[in-house]
Amino acid sequence: MRFFLLFIIFLGSHSLAYSQNQQAQIDSLKREILHMKIEVEEINFNLNRSRNKFKKGLLVATIGYAITITGGLMLGRKNDDLGKGLLVAGGVTGVTGTAMMLDAFNSLSRKKKRPKP
Repeated sequence: MRFFLLFIIFLGSHSLAYSQNQQAQIDSLKREILHMKIEVEEINFNLNRSRNKFKKGLLVATIGYAITITGGLMLGRKNDDLGKGLLVAGGVTGVTGTAMMLDAFNSLSRKKKRPKP
């Protein structure tokens, strides 16, 4: 009888330890899933921000290089001075737009500083 009682107590304690270990694993999985969800949200945020910066940079670069072409077409005619000015202004605008597009790619890897949970 004593052996049977000790066996029942042993099984009860073993199943209790097993259930506690299983609960700890579930909590660990929940934390890991929550961490991955936060990372995915951060990636989506960076992608959207990068896409918007890239579109703005593309627009500025296109306008700048169109102005440069217009200035180049004006050279050697009546408005030679205006053409030179448009070449310089368009070139600067185009390079600025290109720099904005390059910055859009750099913003993909930037992380927001968040406090660790």
